[in-house]
Amino acid sequence: MNIAIYGYGNLGRGVEDSIKRNPDMKLVAVFTRRSPESLSIATEGVPVVSTKDINEWKDKIDVLIICGGSATDLPEMTPALAEKFNVIDSFDNHSAIPVHFEKVDKAAKAKGKVALISCGWDPGMFSVNRLYASCILPDGADYTFWGKGVSQGHSDAIRRIEGVIDARQYTVPVEEALERVRSGETPELTARQKHKRECFVVAEEGADKERITREIVTMPAYFEPYDTSVTFITMEEMKKNHSELPHGGNVIRTGVTGKDDCHKQVIEYKLTLDSNPEFTGSVLVCYARAVYRMAKRGDCGCKTVFDVAPADLSIKDRSEIISHLL
Repeated sequence: MNIAIYGYGNLGRGVEDSIKRNPDMKLVAVFTRRSPESLSIATEGVPVVSTKDINEWKDKIDVLIICGGSATDLPEMTPALAEKFNVIDSFDNHSAIPVHFEKVDKAAKAKGKVALISCGWDPGMFSVNRLYASCILPDGADYTFWGKGVSQGHSDAIRRIEGVIDARQYTVPVEEALERVRSGETPELTARQKHKRECFVVAEEGADKERITREIVTMPAYFEPYDTSVTFITMEEMKKNHSELPHGGNVIRTGVTGKDDCHKQVIEYKLTLDSNPEFTGSVLVCYARAVYRMAKRGDCGCKTVFDVAPADLSIKDRSEIISHLL
């Protein structure tokens, strides 16, 4: 499979690393909005190309992995590129997924392409596990806990505050709530009862730290609904202790079975990630294999992780999967 990367930030580098680990794939190009000459990638011999020249690659790419941001990039990029290539993205604005799906579906079907959206770990692997669990235990409740890990979007929101040089925000599950759900309870939990937010901030010299703290903890949607702590640190501390991008979380379904609902059942799927972008890149790459196979079968239109058969993700053939994994 000839794979190309569109966008070369943390996620693009994670995709590149994963492609090297999949011998049925070859990285053929990296597309960038920056000056190609200014970009150095980890794979020798692979051209770095301006996004302006992407039309010249229409017949050279089997799947294009789009590594843009969900806020402004992917809503425009994915529909436009789905008219020319089989594509996959990691669009993660949950509430806007239906609108994104419709736009991409229309574009991909018009040109006979396959486009898979919202692929990663949430949405993505967590979504699949929520679906499986709710089907198995129809009488029950779903719970998703994120963290402990760095939220890149929330960190960026803090960095936009006047007087802030750098920031990291960690989403942390409330252990008491997590253990209640694991025990089989089905509590109704508010956002504050499920998660807390820990913020580490590097402020400009002389900046009003009380104002910065107040702006953080009262920020609607991002921090106001949660118990939020703010700790000011030096840039040296930031580089030493907060340079990595860990994340993870748990999807739990608690349900009941048997006469008079006498038996509690708990399904849990857990991720502990040293590198959020590298893991997300690995998910994108294995689903790119499925996109390639669906396109080869003549399928088209927009897809999600719900539409992909597990066997289409694997480099192994069907007989090997059955004999070793079933």
